[in-house]
Amino acid sequence: MMTLYEKLKIYSSSDYYGFHMPGHKRNEAFAEAAPSCEIDITEIEGFDDLHHADGVLREVQDRAAALYGAEETHFLINGSTVGILSGILGVTDKGDSILVARNCHKSVYHAIDLNELEPVYLYPEFDRDTQLNMEISVQDVRESLEAYPQIRAVVIVSPTYDGVVSDVAAIAEAVHEKGLPLIVDEAHGAHFGFHPYFPENSNRAGADIVIHSLHKTLPSLTQTALIHINGSLVSRRKVRKYLRMLQSSSPSYVLMASIDSCIHLLEEKMEELFLPYICDLDRTRAALGKMKSLRLIPEDTSGSETSASDRYDCSKIIISTKETGISGRELYYLLLERYHLQMEMKAGTYVVAMTSFADRTEGFERLIHALAETDQRLSACLPQSGSSQPSPGTEAPPVLPRIYSTAAIERIRELAETGRRVQGRQTAPAGKRGEEGHEAAIQTEVQERPGIRKIPQIEAAGYISLEYVYLYPPGIPIIVPGEFITEAAVRFLDGYARAGYTLEGPEEENYLECYPAPR
Repeated sequence: MMTLYEKLKIYSSSDYYGFHMPGHKRNEAFAEAAPSCEIDITEIEGFDDLHHADGVLREVQDRAAALYGAEETHFLINGSTVGILSGILGVTDKGDSILVARNCHKSVYHAIDLNELEPVYLYPEFDRDTQLNMEISVQDVRESLEAYPQIRAVVIVSPTYDGVVSDVAAIAEAVHEKGLPLIVDEAHGAHFGFHPYFPENSNRAGADIVIHSLHKTLPSLTQTALIHINGSLVSRRKVRKYLRMLQSSSPSYVLMASIDSCIHLLEEKMEELFLPYICDLDRTRAALGKMKSLRLIPEDTSGSETSASDRYDCSKIIISTKETGISGRELYYLLLERYHLQMEMKAGTYVVAMTSFADRTEGFERLIHALAETDQRLSACLPQSGSSQPSPGTEAPPVLPRIYSTAAIERIRELAETGRRVQGRQTAPAGKRGEEGHEAAIQTEVQERPGIRKIPQIEAAGYISLEYVYLYPPGIPIIVPGEFITEAAVRFLDGYARAGYTLEGPEEENYLECYPAPR
């Protein structure tokens, strides 16, 4: 049987070109930022300790903070996920309310689960033309903070997986007016702020905690990321405590060396690296903008006083199939199988190609050629491998009523499975924690109603989900435990399933673990 190393070596010698993470793109020109095992050591004399850094690691974290305009920066060797978990746990207490963009990554929901938080959701507008979730509205943030004065922190994602950027400066101002911290999951924007072609990074826009995945868009190894902390609204002690708890006690020096080399590269060669990359991006976007059937979105990213680059990350190349008769999934596999171009993500009506300054001109040329040739075939109505199935994702993700918090769902599981409640834990419905009598009411409901059951996904309407359901990537939950499953949600999931997309989260494919809704 072939080892993973052997399989990777064979793949690295093939002609498959990757328009996907990680940002170093297996480009040997950036080998210094992707070092290997000969430097894999532990916390030996002279090499510092990540969890109590006061030497070389402290110095390079301070350099990273200066580079990104942050007051304090920490290396993350468990990816952005550990930064998101530590940030949210660090600014909330168990049971707090938190304002969250509903299009956040699943790690945000895991933090909510861990600290038994009560989320209030912000829903981005859905653009029916591009089929993208758009930015978070500043007005929605203000209205939610007024309506829910118990909120203790705000979390948004900007840019999104598709490259949509919110007005972080205006959102930060609104949040700070209430004396609350703003956390920005900027995992996909580690390259922001290094050239005016891209938006400014959220540290400089006023966010209190910012998380960057270096490996997504810069030449750094997978799992490498940064968390930045600013201002006085965050308990830095608590965030540091959770970083020490949640990160490995044996942090990889290979990964930390990769972060260091990436930071050094940006310090020394920023302009030299970004200028040719931006030329390649501009040329590629101009060429793809001429397609007749396939469509580059957004189409125009320049030419106004507030350039569209302030609201969109042009490093993401999104190709829409909306008017072509084929789905995003079909284009994804056509590019992979016919042209050996591996896209980052397939959605219902588009594909996403991720780029970085480690991309080669030859790679962009291959992408232009493949899409131009495909567009020509589609425009001429030549036979395609596409099916007659309608593309999923043409409607906004369903907004589902939240009947129970994820913490309450865990209590319900315990009651249903063991017949008893774990002492000291509450099981109140969403929004009713602490109200007298709710614990007893839930226990009575559990005793009177049928127990947990696995139901075919197509028949789950009318039940409460006990499981997450999401497409990965991007890892944004379509259904969160505790939400009431509507007919619209079933149709939404079924559309993706019928089109061949994999729905992750449930333990058993095509089934959902559910609980009867309260009478």
